[in-house]
Amino acid sequence: MSSNGSVTAPRLWLVISRCHRALSQIAEHSIQDAGLCLSDFAALEALLHKGPLTITEIQGKVLLASGSMTAAVDRLEQKGLIRRGPSPSDRRAKVLHLTTEGKRAVETAFNRHAVELESAMVVLNSSEKRQLHALLKKLGLFAAGRRAETGRRRFSNDTNSQK
Repeated sequence: MSSNGSVTAPRLWLVISRCHRALSQIAEHSIQDAGLCLSDFAALEALLHKGPLTITEIQGKVLLASGSMTAAVDRLEQKGLIRRGPSPSDRRAKVLHLTTEGKRAVETAFNRHAVELESAMVVLNSSEKRQLHALLKKLGLFAAGRRAETGRRRFSNDTNSQK
């Protein structure tokens, strides 16, 4: 904070980054305690809350690289937590389904994960959580838009400089 009480953007970024790191460590430990890695948990959680999905659909929801997603699916299938089935709309695609064991495992892991995160955020009341959620979402959407806009300008400038 500056001497006049305002918070600069670099200072705010530092606070957000430190908070993210601390919460990420709690989240990752709760997932590891369930015997899963982050990518496996993310894929299972998507299937739990969204139902059967293709690998590409899961990849878009959990933001994993293609190779990482394929490796996660292979691991989960070997553990008997998911099964691949044919897609009714695309013969090339496979739809992933939770097995009974997979559903039980991810429900247990997700519930433990949720309890750990709630415990870490107990310092915030429900009104503060809603407010923080709205502010972070607003900032994230704006920053993503700026990034896309900057990327388009850079691409345009790169293309123009090559002429």
